[in-house]
Amino acid sequence: MIRRYIQTLFLIIVLFSSCTPYKSIPYFQDVRRDSIVRENINNFVPLTIQPGDILGLHVTSLNHEADVFFNYNLEKPNVKVAVLNTDRADQTAVVGYLVDGAGDIHLPLVGNVKVGGLTITQTTVLLNSKLSEVLNKPTVNVRLENFKVSVMGDVAKPGSFISSDDRFTVTQALSLAGDLNSTGIRNNILLIRELDGKRETIPLDLTTKKILNSPYYYLKNNDIIYVQPNRERVLASDSYFQKLSLLLSALTIVVVYLSR
Repeated sequence: MIRRYIQTLFLIIVLFSSCTPYKSIPYFQDVRRDSIVRENINNFVPLTIQPGDILGLHVTSLNHEADVFFNYNLEKPNVKVAVLNTDRADQTAVVGYLVDGAGDIHLPLVGNVKVGGLTITQTTVLLNSKLSEVLNKPTVNVRLENFKVSVMGDVAKPGSFISSDDRFTVTQALSLAGDLNSTGIRNNILLIRELDGKRETIPLDLTTKKILNSPYYYLKNNDIIYVQPNRERVLASDSYFQKLSLLLSALTIVVVYLSR
């Protein structure tokens, strides 16, 4: 009788320490599943260029000989460039124009161009205008080469992830990190953002569809996402609990031996 009591008590402790309630796991719990719902996207704000960003430029014009002064070329000592090794499939080095502390890039034949605070689209228009002064009918393609977010905490694959997509979302970042573990707290994700000289810490709730319309759903460069583990996981890894489990196991063995 005593043996069964101790064994039952031990199993209850183990089960309660390792289980996470199912109701806290699903995402977007208030989304209708019985019909299609369409909504306008009103919360996307284009990225703005910040000091320290790396802009990849590709210039073409009717002056083909002059184009090489602006395109990726490691031999140009007069151009402020930066090399970034990415995790892209091609594993190639990306060469781009570094935005300095004043928000400027330096273009050959043109000089400093202030791009800080502009979107990629606005920068493209500005550079086309500037290059028209030295090139015949130029076309410039611009992209942000060092857009990076970091995901840490209770996810399958914590790490930093680079994207060339300026519509990078919280859910995309978490998917790249292998999604949350079942013990990750979904209704209190922490987003840490540094922008325009200020730092924000923003709580996000993945269990409601409201996150899809949040102004923080679309990520900015260098955002950090932290997923907190729930209390059950902490207890499961706590040394005190492990010692308690070992003690109960030993006690069960003693009871089994004495009851023979």
